[in-house]
Amino acid sequence: KDVTQNSSNDSDGAAFLRIIASSRLQIIHSNLEAALQASGISSETSTLNPQAKSAARSAFESNKQRFFNHLITAMKCPSLIRAIEADLAAGHSAVIQVVSTSEAVMERRLEDIPPSDWDDLQVDFTPRENIMDYLMHSFPTQLFEPYTDENGDLRSRPALDGDGNPIICREAERRRDDLIEHLGALAPVQGALDQILWHFGGEAVAEVTGRKRRIVKTREGRLKVENRPASSNLGETQAFMDDAKRILIFSDAGGTGRSYHADLGAKNQRLRVHYLLEPGWKADNAIQGLGRTNRTNQAQPPLFRPVATNVKGEKRFLSTIARRLDTLGAITKGQRETGGQNMFRAEDNLESPYARAALRQFFYKLRAGKIEACSYAKFQEMTGLTLDEADGTMKENLPPIHQFLNRCLALRINMQDAIFEAFGGFLSAIIEDARQAGTLDVGLETLRAEKFEIIDRKVIFEHEPTGATATALAVERTDRNDPLTLPRVKAICADTKGAMLCWNKTSKRAALMVNAPAFMDEDGVPMLRVKLLRPMATEILALSEFSNSHWEEVDDRMFEQLWQAEVEAVPEFTTSKITLICGLLLPIWDRLPADNMRIYRLQTEDGERAIGRLVSHEQLLNVYVRLGLDCQIEMSPQEVFAVVMEARTTLSLLGDYQLRRSLVMGQSRLELIGASGAALPGLKAMGCFTEVIQWKTRVFIPVEGIDVLTRILAEHPVGASAADAAA
Repeated sequence: KDVTQNSSNDSDGAAFLRIIASSRLQIIHSNLEAALQASGISSETSTLNPQAKSAARSAFESNKQRFFNHLITAMKCPSLIRAIEADLAAGHSAVIQVVSTSEAVMERRLEDIPPSDWDDLQVDFTPRENIMDYLMHSFPTQLFEPYTDENGDLRSRPALDGDGNPIICREAERRRDDLIEHLGALAPVQGALDQILWHFGGEAVAEVTGRKRRIVKTREGRLKVENRPASSNLGETQAFMDDAKRILIFSDAGGTGRSYHADLGAKNQRLRVHYLLEPGWKADNAIQGLGRTNRTNQAQPPLFRPVATNVKGEKRFLSTIARRLDTLGAITKGQRETGGQNMFRAEDNLESPYARAALRQFFYKLRAGKIEACSYAKFQEMTGLTLDEADGTMKENLPPIHQFLNRCLALRINMQDAIFEAFGGFLSAIIEDARQAGTLDVGLETLRAEKFEIIDRKVIFEHEPTGATATALAVERTDRNDPLTLPRVKAICADTKGAMLCWNKTSKRAALMVNAPAFMDEDGVPMLRVKLLRPMATEILALSEFSNSHWEEVDDRMFEQLWQAEVEAVPEFTTSKITLICGLLLPIWDRLPADNMRIYRLQTEDGERAIGRLVSHEQLLNVYVRLGLDCQIEMSPQEVFAVVMEARTTLSLLGDYQLRRSLVMGQSRLELIGASGAALPGLKAMGCFTEVIQWKTRVFIPVEGIDVLTRILAEHPVGASAADAAA
């Protein structure tokens, strides 16, 4: 579950949210550009000292990321605190996982304060220190003087006085001082660790971090320094396991080698509600931290709750951990889905190939004026990204995704939301299309069902020097059906804007129509699409295709009758057949289907494991033909009808025929392809009928029943002949 929060409703985070909302980071960015020009590092038309400009930008970007990460983490605390209070009231224990403790900031500030004043501190230790530190030590204030290099190009270098000391640019210094004065007048928001400690008190919270001292708040509201001995982490952990403290917060430095699970040998066997408040940048550390509350010999497993805000810029940090969790799973487990422990979706990884394609599409549409959020010139001005060459054409090598994400952190909240909304729309459409096409790259994927049973094995290739073989496994798959019930679909309808209850007046089926992500055509025009939710399936159609179909809006009473009748007709289990090609695949890889190269694995009911390429019936026929093998597949008429008419798959029949679903006058028909003039009388005698469409005679099989299809399959079973294919 996610703990989401609108921080503008929380007084603690309101001040710093206004910093972002009123574009303070963007103002710093603008002042940085002005300071670079005033100091002579750059001019209005060119960069005079690329190294100095790169160093200044790098310092700003790194400090901006740290500041924004600390700020976002602190903004979550009011909602997190309310959630923890609810957990305690329910009799649970709370575990909070963080990465940063702001110890370095605290130590730097304490160095400037006499120890005699540590019992009554009048300073704050907040994420604002990151920006202040940047302004004081990294903001470019040194003057650069212009000169002409050996190629005759205008450049600049640091200006020094007669004694060799740097000359300060007064304009840049003034801008820096104005920024410091303004930021220093804003109310601070405390770091996440201190907020939790100060709210619940040290007597209720066990802190397991690397801090040697911390700032505590007394009952009178004073801030003072409290030293933490080297053994404090051990004592705090024991207090939590003994149920003396029901809240534990730990960081990477303090959590090494420790366990906080509901151990059967400990007094505290309460449910652990594990909050991932700050995932950090290291995927292995994040997963290791989650594992500290989930061990063997435990009374009950924990409840994991990643904590996120509704600030779109946070996607920058979630994206990195999602990508690295995918990579970690691929390396350690051989499959990506194990890395993120199913906490992240494909959309959360903003550094994937799909995201890179979406970003390029976003840049193209931005230049074409198709993005409503902002103009092409305004975007470049706000982010400092250069998208055009000197001749006015768009760059071939556009800014990478991580640079785009970092620059968006400096934008106003509403502009962040608008840009991420546009970018996210492209990403969602690309991923949804890949998912619908079955090409979404998730690495090695485990097939899951109620039961798998291998019913046939056939060696389709043998490597003579080694004797290694490739085998086609015919697997019977049994799935427990979980139809979308009427209460669930009505709830979706109530919560989804623009949803419509529909029925198909031809098939008498019901569906819930909702908006699907639009897709851009080659001219940049958005293609509006809709998604049809059905009891056991989902279908995406272009809005124009939906408007011309037999789907119509229907009233609640009729919809409920049709939907409930279809749900009640769904059997408890569905049995289907799949084919997995296993064993030696590399020598025949080019003869396997090119449109779905994913690797799957499954485990049968008797414990046998298989791993290989999943192929459909039509693909299997083509594979056999490419390998020079004859193939005949045992399929019942009902299975053939479902594969062709519902899955829209074209099947080959022996005799050089094909079965496919065709749309004629808005009606779906079962068409037999490949019939010669001499074969027409025999086919019509079996029950087929013909129509001349655009001066071509076409053969159709009635869809009202399966008697005619049964007779056709008896004469021409599903299969392919290598001799026919060669001919």
